[in-house]
Amino acid sequence: MEHEVYFVELINELLGPLFAALLGVFGIEVADPHRAMPGFFAMSLVVSLVLIILALVIRRGLSVESPTRLQHLMESYIEALRGLMEQIIAGHFDWRRYMPFLATLGLFILFGNLLGLIPGFMSPTSSYHVTVSLAILAFLYYQWQGIARHGLVAYLKHFAGPIWWLAPLMIPIELLSHLARPFSLSIRLFANIFGEDMIIVVFALLFPLLLPLPIMVLAVFTSVLQAFVFVLLTIIYISGAVAEESH
Repeated sequence: MEHEVYFVELINELLGPLFAALLGVFGIEVADPHRAMPGFFAMSLVVSLVLIILALVIRRGLSVESPTRLQHLMESYIEALRGLMEQIIAGHFDWRRYMPFLATLGLFILFGNLLGLIPGFMSPTSSYHVTVSLAILAFLYYQWQGIARHGLVAYLKHFAGPIWWLAPLMIPIELLSHLARPFSLSIRLFANIFGEDMIIVVFALLFPLLLPLPIMVLAVFTSVLQAFVFVLLTIIYISGAVAEESH
């Protein structure tokens, strides 16, 4: 499995001492500065850098009259997300309000899932550290949108249910339901991508010269599907938080 961490080692050689110095500011001592950066963090930096470069390239080449293929692809992605939001989010709120977060979330997860298919890299989403962080971020985002839409007091009232005397029963149920969401999101993404990476590694060890094509196709499909499911569930949670009828 050495090939899986090659670029993690390379990034640590280049940025490890700097990362260790930053940790030292917060009182965290690192035994080996050249191994200070965990693999999931290093690969998350790679995905973030790729997305930033991609955004800059698309922005530089934006054109109404002669759009590039990359611009067409990104516009199709945005339109697909827009259609999904318009179908799910109640009240027909402006889709632009949620697009920056959801589009970035989807691309990060997708690129993170696919990164592990490249020899020498690993999927940051195969680490529960990353998936839990993404799930918590989605959880905080839809809660914030609900509060921004209805106000703190009105938003909290919906945890009590439609009938006041059911509040002692409904509040614990609602709280458990909401707290289970980031757990479900993170475990689903982590388990699928981690299992996918393990299968690829096993087949690569058994067939070092020829990794079966069906396995790679299935891995790409799973990567796309898991990114879609994560974003879809986040949209559903946003819809529940901002919908008028929930309050």
